Amino acid sequence: MKPTDNGKTMKKVLYTDFVTTESLVEELLERKEIKKAITRSNLYKFWEKAAGSKFGKKSKPYSMLPDGVMVVACENAIVAQELTLRKTQLLVKFEPYLKSLKMTVKDLRFDPKKWGA
Repeated sequence: MKPTDNGKTMKKVLYTDFVTTESLVEELLERKEIKKAITRSNLYKFWEKAAGSKFGKKSKPYSMLPDGVMVVACENAIVAQELTLRKTQLLVKFEPYLKSLKMTVKDLRFDPKKWGA
């Protein structure tokens, strides 16, 4: 270690092989859980198109349960009830998006308690 002008010693920096950002991102995208998260994120972007602008602004996908159930957070219980009544129609409208992402959603669960979470 070399002493500096103020008497403190400086540590010698050892350079190693650095990983490029590109290779790091590439490696992350190969991970199964990352791929799944990206696919779900893409699916969630289609929610407003399937639900329509009126309900798309008052509800949002919250999570996916392992058995193919998508939990949708709703602004209030009235929105949750309305969407529950339209569940079959929503699943039909959502189907093309699911196919394009190679995903399966068997059911929708609407939960006003998740809105602020």
